[in-house]
Amino acid sequence: MGTRDGDLFEGHPPAAGTRARPAPATPAADAPLADRLRPRSIDELVGQQALLGPGGLLRELIEHGRAVSLLLWGPPGTGKTTLARLIAGSADVAFEELSATCSGVRDVRAVIEGARTRRAHGGRRTLLFIDEIHRFNKTQQDALLAAVECGDLLLVGATTENPSFAIVPPLLSRCRVVRLEPLPPDAIETLLRRALGTPPPRGLADGRRLVEEEAIALLARLAGGDARTALNGLEVACALALPPAAEAAEGPSPSPVRVTRQHVLEALQENPLRHDLDSHYDLASALQKCIRNSDADAALYWLARLLEAGEAPEYVARRLLRTASEDVGLADPRALEQCAAALATVRSVGMPEGALALAQAAVYLALAPKSDALYRAYGRARAAVESGGAVPVPLHLRNAVTPLLRAEGYGVGYEHPHDAPAALTGMEGLPEALRGSVWYRPTRRGQERRLRRRLEAIRELRRRLRGRGSE
Repeated sequence: MGTRDGDLFEGHPPAAGTRARPAPATPAADAPLADRLRPRSIDELVGQQALLGPGGLLRELIEHGRAVSLLLWGPPGTGKTTLARLIAGSADVAFEELSATCSGVRDVRAVIEGARTRRAHGGRRTLLFIDEIHRFNKTQQDALLAAVECGDLLLVGATTENPSFAIVPPLLSRCRVVRLEPLPPDAIETLLRRALGTPPPRGLADGRRLVEEEAIALLARLAGGDARTALNGLEVACALALPPAAEAAEGPSPSPVRVTRQHVLEALQENPLRHDLDSHYDLASALQKCIRNSDADAALYWLARLLEAGEAPEYVARRLLRTASEDVGLADPRALEQCAAALATVRSVGMPEGALALAQAAVYLALAPKSDALYRAYGRARAAVESGGAVPVPLHLRNAVTPLLRAEGYGVGYEHPHDAPAALTGMEGLPEALRGSVWYRPTRRGQERRLRRRLEAIRELRRRLRGRGSE
């Protein structure tokens, strides 16, 4: 297994898919711009101030040459791989690298065996970096546990998925989770200007292009906090602006080619809006919470974020249906109808036309009176079911469809409400152990104000009828 220069076991063959040391400082000249411009020291990093600023966890690890087991969690292009390599490069460790997309248990065990041999013979400890570790299944993750637990292996994993769901709990408990945030536009602009000010082969400062300020700002906004998307988008935009013949010519151009916002838009053909599993739930949560707070403008924004990122419109419609029952309920019964109509519209006309029906439903929900009385009432009823178990249905409520069942007492004591003057009887509807329970407690908002008065009247009349029946 390959290691750094001077390692006791230098020359031991590396495991398949591993790299014996951090990437070389100077990538190939034809490597993507994001790889060529990868930070080579902590001072070249931008963003992540909470972690890399004075006293930040990652700065302390790198500056003091310490390595611990970490899970670097964050969206693409936020520096996870770069940070792992900088940590390994600053510490006195042998470095191994695996990609979860092309490695298996055999590769993991080969790295662990090499790490144990190295440590047993007085060599350095081994730091294993696993990119996209969330793609490892449970068996593959479990294979790491013993080596990480006993210290044979320091693990640094990079993941775009929430570790709480993507990493098995035993491995999660052995690693420090470090959350990386999307880079803000000003940090992205810093990287873009660095690329434009760095001479080839590392950067693009060859005097052939002049990138307009508007194009830089647009690219920084559309990159979605992803440095890799921004840098590679800049490289493509510059290539689009400069004809192949001019690119091949030697020496600076007499008049630099202007790189415009249109070149940037052409370069970013793919949707720049990040929409992984976490953002799927985060955006949907933001939409519902803003509707709950009667904020129509914010609801429209988060709805647009979901749809423009490529979210399935039927999922959005189903989320609005849930919101109609959970946050509006009987305060405005038409809210559920609006959302059901929006779902039907999406299914019948498709997108993008269906987006307006979803927008109509979202705004209707935001402006409707709010009540979570139904949500709470069902929660109370469900809790009674969970705590009480399968309580038998009272005999008077059972359906007496055969002579045998009638002989057993099914239906005896049932009072038909339509035969009563107010279409209401004093008959008990709950099992004996639950009698007197009150689960639905309507608010005084919207239609529930009227329903509250009716419910109070019904309950009072039923109390009188039951009292009369006991005389």
